[in-house]
Amino acid sequence: MQEHLKALEHEEEIVWTEDIEKFDYVRQSVAHSVKTRQRPVPWSGNGRRVGYAVLRGNAPSGAVPGHFVRRVFWVKEHDRSEQPNGMYRRSAPAEAVDPRTVAPGVWGEVTERAWGAPLKEA
Repeated sequence: MQEHLKALEHEEEIVWTEDIEKFDYVRQSVAHSVKTRQRPVPWSGNGRRVGYAVLRGNAPSGAVPGHFVRRVFWVKEHDRSEQPNGMYRRSAPAEAVDPRTVAPGVWGEVTERAWGAPLKEA
């Protein structure tokens, strides 16, 4: 998690490739070996990419020279945006965040909107 937070300090912008108003939540992941700071983060995982972080032009490489650590936001075919009455009708996957809480340098959060129900007090 420490490396993820370190990557946030070099973010310049969040690019949404779809309208975030249609998502109660998106999945937030960190890509560790992206060969670009600013072009779209390639996505070959399950589901589809709906957003990604853009790094400042002087952002340092990650553990591998010439490769960068960047956030990517995505949804799966069984997420609430795709199946409103499906398995996540009143919950959310572990990597879910409300896209309205995402900003450059700010890790997204789970909200009641993202969870689909009131959150329990910790």
